[in-house]
Formats: sequence, C-alpha cells, structure tokens
Amino acid sequence: MDLTYTPEDEAFRAEVRAWLGDHLSGEFAELRGLGGAGRDHEALDERLAWNRHLAAHGWTCVGWPTEHGGRGLSLWQQVIFHEEYARADAPARVNHLGEELLGPTLIAFGTPEQQQRFLPRIVAVEELWCQGYSEPGAGSDLANVQTKARIEGEHWVVDGQKVWTSNAHFSDWCFVIARTEPGSQRHHGLSFLLVPLAQDGVEVRPIEQLTGGSEFNEVFFTGARTDADLVVGEPGRGWGVAMGLLGFERGVSTVGQVVGFARELEDLVALAKTNGAFDDPVLRDRLAQAKVELETMRFQALRGLSTVTGGQDSAAGGGAASIFKLVWAGWHRRLGELAMDVRAADGLAAAGAPYQLDQWQRLFLFSRADTIYGGSDEVQRNILAERVLGLPREAKGAG
Repeated sequence: MDLTYTPEDEAFRAEVRAWLGDHLSGEFAELRGLGGAGRDHEALDERLAWNRHLAAHGWTCVGWPTEHGGRGLSLWQQVIFHEEYARADAPARVNHLGEELLGPTLIAFGTPEQQQRFLPRIVAVEELWCQGYSEPGAGSDLANVQTKARIEGEHWVVDGQKVWTSNAHFSDWCFVIARTEPGSQRHHGLSFLLVPLAQDGVEVRPIEQLTGGSEFNEVFFTGARTDADLVVGEPGRGWGVAMGLLGFERGVSTVGQVVGFARELEDLVALAKTNGAFDDPVLRDRLAQAKVELETMRFQALRGLSTVTGGQDSAAGGGAASIFKLVWAGWHRRLGELAMDVRAADGLAAAGAPYQLDQWQRLFLFSRADTIYGGSDEVQRNILAERVLGLPREAKGAG
C-alpha cells in the first residue's frame, strides 16, 4: 500500500485547509469542536446552518459521483478532506447518516426514481435521516428483527418498535429494516423501507443518556405508512442492502475519526502535564502506549480502505471493517478510563450543578458504549470467526 500523496493531492489538501480556515469564521467560528458522540444536542440549528453552508460551496457528499451531485473525489482525496475537517476542529455534521450511509446505499441499490427523489436533498442538507435497525430484542442481531410491514394498496404499513435510533428526534426520514414476509426467519423476508417520520403513525421518544444528552431515541410505528415504491432493492431481500449499508458505515470518514481521537489524546497529555499526572511513570507509559496504538490504528484504517469497496459488508477485505471497529472501540474506551485516572479524584465530582460534565467525564461515560453500538464486539468477533476464518457457528441459546 502506497501511503504517499501526489502533488495534486497535496494541492487539494491546501485547498481544503484554506477554505475551512476562511469559512470557520464569523458566525461559524464559535462552532469549532461542537457536536459529536454524546454531544449531538449542541448548537443543533447553528450546525445545520453550517452544513448547508458546506453544501452551498460543494463540500457535502464529496466522494459521491458527480452525476449524483458529489465531487467524485478519489479515495485519498476523501481521506484528505476528512483529515483536514477534523484537524480544523470543524463541528460534527448533522447530515452524517444521509451523506455517509443512505446516500451511497441508494447509489448502489436504489432505483433511478429513488435517487432523483432523495439524493439532491441529501446533498443540499434539506432532509435529515436516521437509521431504524436496532430493536429491543434485536440490537446487534439484526436478523432477529420483528418490526413488520405489509402492502395495503399503494402503501407499506409499518408496525413495530426501533430503539437506539440516533437523531430521530430531529430527522425527517428513517430507513427501516422490517419483516415483510409473514413466517420468515432470520435474514430471510426482510425489506429495506424509506419511511417519513412526520406522520400520525410515528412516535419518537428521546432516551436520556448518562452524558445528559438524548441523541438516542425509541421510535414506535403504529400503522405508519410509506409509498409502495419506497423499498430499496427487492421486497424480502433487504438483508443484502442492510449489510451493504453497514459497509459504508465504516468508510473513509473513519480516518477523520482517528484524527479526532488524536486531538483528544493530545489534550489529555497536556492535562497530565498541567496537573502533575505526567510525573507518574505508570500513567506516562499508558499515555505513550495510547499514542503508539493510535498511530497503528491510523495505518490499519488506511489499509482497510484500500482493500474494501464501499458497500461490502464487514466480512470483506479479510474482515477489515470488523477489525477496525474492534480496534478503535476498545482504544477509545481505554482512553476514557485513562482520562479518569489522569483526573484522579477531581474527576469524581460534576463540574457544576445539577449535572454539568466536563469533556473527560463525558468521554469516559459515552465511551463505555463504544464497544456496543455500531455492532458490538461480540458480533464483530463472530463475523471474523464464522465468515472470515470459517469456524463453526456459535451455538444459539448455549450456556
């Protein structure tokens, strides 16, 4: 794998860096660093305005083909964009699920009519999306989905419950995995539906988190309706579409995620030097180990991107996507624990009443979920064992 950048790539990096430097100013200057995991409630309207500013200048959906409204950037140029976006400390984008997940899925699996209907609105950040996968009895085990949908005339009618639905409380649409063939089991008989949320048959209930935010939600569908042609792929064969989408989830934006992790680590080292924790040889060694692991993680992410085509599931590329999820989730969770050790007793009390958390307390609490959401560690290991290494499937109900 050649990790060198061409002169054209470096010129593009300078273009991105200059644009962000010029435009993260004025009304947008105060948005630096806002949003992100556990903090999606921060400056929502202002971040939405920033997202639309990006769109107006052609900086959304940069990896999409030009015929679908993107820039058609090469893989390495996409890496550069996400790295520079993270280095500029630009605010977390509100439109991530539409831009990084649903849009590429529609490009790969959608009809021309679906592409024409939805893609321009995603590029322009006019419609926001959430993901209706997990259920109370089917978290990482998507083949156990119980939400049902049936055709009535010109509509699908959806009944069921989704949970841990990120950003459903401000989204316009939800892509939903539902069982559309009565009596079907596991991954058979599922369909991938596009469902509008602004209707009487949909109720969204935010779930308050340990961090104080409510980015996750319960979503109840009770006779909710969507047009009959808003099924992506063939009815009853939505499993392949759903798995393709999960391949996009671990795409090029993960490199920017690593840059964000590096900033967190740098800030933690600075804190350790300020409060004296850096003088402890054990803590100093753990900080150094975290740095080494992070550098290794970045190269692992780049190698994975070079071997996996967008839309492939987690078994592709020798399980590169699953390996990377295991690596970054465990690393980030350990970083939260390390932050609490660096803070020592000062980290045990809230920064203010009634429950004001500082960045390290929020990191520690939210990172406890890193090894669960987006496909738990157990699921990723099963993918690697069964679908990459060819080991026998785990016995269900054992123990």
